[in-house]
Amino acid sequence: MASLAPDMQGAKPLFSYRKFWAQRFGVAPFLPMSREEMDQLGWDSCDIILVTGDAYIDHPSFGMAIIGRLLEAQGFRVGIIAQPDWRDASAFKALGKPNLLFGVTSGNMDSMVNRYTSDRRLRHNDSYTPGGEGGKRPDRAVLVYSQRCREAYTSVPIVLGGIEASLRRIAHYDYWSDKVRRSILMDAKADLLLYGNAERALVEVAHRIAKAGIKQDFSDVRGLAFLRDGTPEGWVEAPVDDLDEPDEGRRRKDEGEQGERTVIRLPSFEQAAQDREAYARASRVLHKESNPGNARPLIQKHGDKDVWLTAPPIPLTTPEMDGVYDLPFARAPHPSYEGAKIPAWEMIRHSVTIMRGCFGGCSFCSITEHEGRIIQSRSEGSILKEIETIRDKTEGFTGIISDIGGPTANMYRIGCKDKQTEALCRKPSCVYPDICKNLNTSHDPLIQLYRKAREIKGVKKVMVASGVRYDLAVKSPAYVRELVEHHVGGYLKIAPEHTEDGPLSKMMKPGIGSYDRFKQLFDAAAKAVNKDYFLIPYFIAAHPGTTDEDMMNLALWLKRNKYRADQVQTYLPSPMALSTAMYHSGFNPLKPVRRGASEPVDAVKGLRQRRLHKAFLRYHDAENWPVLREALKAMGRADLIGPGKHQLVPAWQPAGTGKTGEGKRIGHKGKPAQPTRTFTTKGVFPRPLNGKP
Repeated sequence: MASLAPDMQGAKPLFSYRKFWAQRFGVAPFLPMSREEMDQLGWDSCDIILVTGDAYIDHPSFGMAIIGRLLEAQGFRVGIIAQPDWRDASAFKALGKPNLLFGVTSGNMDSMVNRYTSDRRLRHNDSYTPGGEGGKRPDRAVLVYSQRCREAYTSVPIVLGGIEASLRRIAHYDYWSDKVRRSILMDAKADLLLYGNAERALVEVAHRIAKAGIKQDFSDVRGLAFLRDGTPEGWVEAPVDDLDEPDEGRRRKDEGEQGERTVIRLPSFEQAAQDREAYARASRVLHKESNPGNARPLIQKHGDKDVWLTAPPIPLTTPEMDGVYDLPFARAPHPSYEGAKIPAWEMIRHSVTIMRGCFGGCSFCSITEHEGRIIQSRSEGSILKEIETIRDKTEGFTGIISDIGGPTANMYRIGCKDKQTEALCRKPSCVYPDICKNLNTSHDPLIQLYRKAREIKGVKKVMVASGVRYDLAVKSPAYVRELVEHHVGGYLKIAPEHTEDGPLSKMMKPGIGSYDRFKQLFDAAAKAVNKDYFLIPYFIAAHPGTTDEDMMNLALWLKRNKYRADQVQTYLPSPMALSTAMYHSGFNPLKPVRRGASEPVDAVKGLRQRRLHKAFLRYHDAENWPVLREALKAMGRADLIGPGKHQLVPAWQPAGTGKTGEGKRIGHKGKPAQPTRTFTTKGVFPRPLNGKP
């Protein structure tokens, strides 16, 4: 899904609005974070104040910088309150009362994912904070910040956005409290919630509020959630129960011909909280109604109110993407940080985002839920211009572009061959169970981009650090050769996630055979240029649908292939993901969910079993040998205990080992360990630690 379907062409261009009167103040070197800076700019007030849980870095890899500069380009005076002290409202008055609205986000990550591990342990570091210091944002930051904004200035509208709001827009299972929580819009008592890539919706909402205030109808704005009392006249409600019936497609066609407007009523919050099958059904429908070409609005009752979700946002066109990334970013942290190291900034300062979205549809990943399946690509000229800007203006540039990619490395300008087909499609993935025949898999535009980027004067190397979708890459051996010859620095990360069909079918990931084919191409390309390069495969422990035997077989595969995994990550159920619905409900929302006929899924929930699955991934760590020996005996596989190369763990135990611990970190075939993979950050907008939205 690369470009817009015919019925999505009517969106108002992002930069076509008449600018707000405050445009006369011009462009700020940095969006102000203090009254002193406002005075220097000649401002008596801010029109919009953005509150974020991240440090303010004026760079297009950070959501608040994009949103702030985009609103500035619309003529608004925008201030930033970054990582405020949330214990009282005084920090939220630092810039005075905003004339139009507060925009509230937790930052580039869901605050609970940011603060806690998959074992619910508190993290003590934060990559989006100066010095990497933890504790600078509260749990459930969107709720807390919204409450303080309301305390500070009761009458100012509050608009929620970002990953935390987006993934909690309806009733959702919350892993940290182990219960279904209400839509965050209800708990935050905010006026509006913007979900997905919100540029288009936010610009429209800001201009409307500037003209007529918050008390108006926003139901024609895509990508929005708001509260209303019941279903307005002129709308027809469709229950979720019959949406998997064979005649559903015909029903949609009839509705279009008759001019009816249909909204789908999801199971209520109360139903979803009490009935796990109802929760799974709501999750399935939400994900099926995700294509902007055919999705219908959704409503979900919370008590006596309805949370109304308009259809998903229309993706940005290439000229609009270029306009966003060409905004006048300072490309540096705010001066108030006085040069303090911010790990996320250090990671992405020399990287370039070339696209958004992902049509992979992995059930555990939040990219599709937040950014959608349609690939939004920048133009070649815009990307090359940014590389030149990095070369000329970014401090510390040594000639190395650290990454040129996005949520995936190799979906640039790839999409559906037929726009009518694209508009009608309701499949959750374009590449699972097989690559769709309607998908254009040409990597030629990406190869051409790589070559032109390498030719820029002053650029010594252009790295690809974003994850490569290997089942797509095998369709273009020329791309694999180009990648290996010019854009790999010894190791390349890819994510098969598992080797066994059971968990892979629940993840919507290809079989391990696709990995084997890619490895053959990769190794051949490395040999052709006489390079000693390695693949670093990533795996998930304890994903729903994974048995102890599955993990044992994965461990045996790792040993056969002489892989010793670095630190591994146990599955973390992120809000609203399909695999989270499996984890919580015990049913498979990838299949029809019907009372008494839903497909069950076993979830790995007990701490003992979750740790066992993680131990299988680190079979080589002596600290894990006692628990693995015990498990293998219980599974009737004591034959895998011993010194043989086909056995998994030895029968002996080194002195001083055998207690829970990390053990020695070892890389591939004895090589130094690679940086830790943090699965829990996968799919966050913008993508954490590598600057990809």
